[in-house]
Amino acid sequence: MARPRIYLDHAATSPLRPEAKAAMEEGFALWANPSSPHAEGRKAKQALEDARARVKAALEWDGEVIFTSGASEALWIALNRAKVERRIVSAVEHDAVFRAAPDAEVVSIADMGAEPERETLDAALAKPGKAMVAIQAVNSETGTELIMPGTDHTREIVDLVREAGGLFLCDCSQSAGKRRIPDVDMAVVSVHKFGGPIGIGALLVRDYAMLEPIGGHERGYRQGTENLPAVLGFAAALEAGGRETWLTDAAQRSDFRKALEEVGETLIFGPQRFYICAVAHPTMSAQAQLIRLDSMGFAVSAGSACSSGTLKKSRVLDAFGVPDDVAARTIRVSMGWSTTPEELDAFAEAWLSLK
Repeated sequence: MARPRIYLDHAATSPLRPEAKAAMEEGFALWANPSSPHAEGRKAKQALEDARARVKAALEWDGEVIFTSGASEALWIALNRAKVERRIVSAVEHDAVFRAAPDAEVVSIADMGAEPERETLDAALAKPGKAMVAIQAVNSETGTELIMPGTDHTREIVDLVREAGGLFLCDCSQSAGKRRIPDVDMAVVSVHKFGGPIGIGALLVRDYAMLEPIGGHERGYRQGTENLPAVLGFAAALEAGGRETWLTDAAQRSDFRKALEEVGETLIFGPQRFYICAVAHPTMSAQAQLIRLDSMGFAVSAGSACSSGTLKKSRVLDAFGVPDDVAARTIRVSMGWSTTPEELDAFAEAWLSLK
C-alpha cells in the first residue's frame, strides 16, 4: 500500500479540526440571518454573540471582536478605517498589508535580532500626523517572532507608538491559537491557520472608538451578513486546541532542525517559533525540491514565489537580508495541530535524500 501523504503546509492552511466541523454543522441548522428581528433571527443572533464571547475568552482578549471574512479583510478595516493619518509597516509584513495600505511608510528590520530598527521607527513616528504602526507577531515565511507577548522589547515598542499618539496593529495570523495575543490596540486573527474554517477571521479592537464605522453589520464596522457556521467553527477550533497543545516537545524540535542542518541551512533571524521552518538546500532550487517532495508524498511550500512563470525572490527573505542564491533554494516547512513526530522524521529523511 502507498504511504499516506504528509501535509506540512499549515502556515498556508491547516486541516479543519473535527470539533470545528461539528460546530459548523450545527451552525448550518441555524439558517436565519442574525440581524433579522423574528424568532429565528434572534436565535441565530444569540448563537453568534455566544460564539463571540467564547472567542474572547479563548484568546484572553478583553476588547471588542469584529468578525470578518479572514485576515485580509481584517487588515483592510484596520489600515483603512482606523482614525489615523499615516501608516507605518515593517518590511516583512504579509502582502495583504501592502495591498491594504500601498502608501504606507516601510520600517526596515535589523539584520540581527529581527526587530524593527528603532531609529527608523522613531524618525517615522516623529513626522506630523497620527500614525498606525503595523508589525506582525510571527513571520509566515521564516517563523521569526517579531512581537513577543509579555516581553520588555514588545512593551517598549508598543509604548513608543502610544507615547507618540499612535495606534499599534499586530497581525497575529501565524500566532493566534498558538500564542497569547500581545497587549496592542488592534490584532488580526486568521482562523484557518489553527484548524478552523476558511472564510472567517477577526479584527480585535481595544475600543470601537479607534475606528470609523463603515455601516452594515458587526456594530456598523463591517459590511456583509455574518457567516454564523464559520463563526461557530472559529470558537470550537480555539477551544479544542488551546495554546500550543499540538506542539512536539523541545527535544523533538531540536532533533528535527539538526536533521535538516546535516545537509542544508535553516534560516533563523532572532526569536523563532518552531512551527514554521525555512530551510535552504545546498544545491537544489526551491521549485525542484517542491516537485521532488510532492512526488514523494510531502506537501510543503517555497520560500520564494513564482509569478507569471518568472522566478522572483521573496520580498520577505530580501528584507531579512537573505542572499539571492540562498532564497532561490529555500523552502518552508510548517507544522500544525495534526503534525506528528513521525511525520517530521519522515520528512527529514526525504529531504536529506534530495540530490
